[in-house]
Amino acid sequence: MSAPLAERLRPQHLEELIGQSHLIGKGAVLRRMIDSGRIPSIILWGPPGVGKTSLANIIANTLDAPFYKLSAINSGVKDVRDVIEKAKSNRFFESSAPILFIDEIHRFSKSQQDSLLNAVETGIVTLIGATTENPSFEVIRPLLSRCQVYVLKPLEKRELEQLLHRALTEDRLLKEKKIDVRETNALFRFSGGDARKLLNTLDLTVASDSDAEIVITDRMVTERLQENPAAYDKGGEMHYDIISAFIKSIRGSDPDAAIYWLARMVAGGEDPKFIARRLVILAAEDIGLANPNALLLANACFEALQKIGWPEGRIVLAQTALYLATSPKSNSAYLSIDRAIAKVAQTGNLPVPLHLRNAPTSLMKELNYGKEYKYAHDYENHYVRQEYLPAELKNSRFWEPQPNPSEAKMAELMRKLRGE
Repeated sequence: MSAPLAERLRPQHLEELIGQSHLIGKGAVLRRMIDSGRIPSIILWGPPGVGKTSLANIIANTLDAPFYKLSAINSGVKDVRDVIEKAKSNRFFESSAPILFIDEIHRFSKSQQDSLLNAVETGIVTLIGATTENPSFEVIRPLLSRCQVYVLKPLEKRELEQLLHRALTEDRLLKEKKIDVRETNALFRFSGGDARKLLNTLDLTVASDSDAEIVITDRMVTERLQENPAAYDKGGEMHYDIISAFIKSIRGSDPDAAIYWLARMVAGGEDPKFIARRLVILAAEDIGLANPNALLLANACFEALQKIGWPEGRIVLAQTALYLATSPKSNSAYLSIDRAIAKVAQTGNLPVPLHLRNAPTSLMKELNYGKEYKYAHDYENHYVRQEYLPAELKNSRFWEPQPNPSEAKMAELMRKLRGE
């Protein structure tokens, strides 16, 4: 039985890897490291099918280093220790450190990640971890601090076109068939920037067709995928499309749609922590000051999931999703921090006004640090007019209250205090 198309076309050299030019293109950071023959421990973060495993294999081949691979799904602490012992015995003077590739490293427990620390820190192995989840959340801080994190991007349309052309012209099976690709919209849409999914979809589309000439159209691709629901991968396009629909339904104040998309994720086996994290972000970004309790509930939801687990956790997620969907919305906090960051980028490191500076030493007091600072609690309504921004930004406003009852009260208080 022939291997799947995606495996037959797995790149063996950097020149064959399509996409990720920001990392492996000429002069790019990771390319320079590979060309030098030395790389640090790294974590490759990106969606499925963008080349994380292929890149790890290519690095090992290019550096001519012993290569060990573990999957976080079916490996335990003992497996990690066994590999580290093998790596020690395979390490020779001045040779490249053995490479330990851990797929889905975000699924490793804390104890499993702890077992890697000493080997990574002392250079017994060079760790290459692959993850589809934000490593800041899923990788323990001591291990994360010992690794460089590189973000891999979904393939763009021109890169998908390049991959499709390569499959049709270089694969030993497909190039023997007469294939006429008349439309590519469905192929590219279902792939969602995932190289493996594009090749699996192409494989599925042509595998059951025994005609002398195979004509690929959008309708044909759609029908073939509908006949094979297993072709949909919750780790691929569906994963990102459904979480997007879920978030946008809550942002758009549609509780029924929010619950439907939540049910789709629950039925599909989505990681509950992934959903809960997105709810925490949404509570701050899209509800914000219109209902500050939203962030408290979202955070409580995240903590409750860790305590009660599954399947009861679905009820906590449902309660939180409904509360957020029916809450008043405001993105004033989100907009204000972006305005302030833009101003910082424009003006640079402006000096802190002297009266706002701390004066822990006598020299600082002599230099007027903290002089003329007015302590707000000594004044009526705990407010006194004084400038808190650098002189160059005097009277700048970054927060613009939005028309909801909560922010209207805040805005009215500020107007009264300022005498406006």
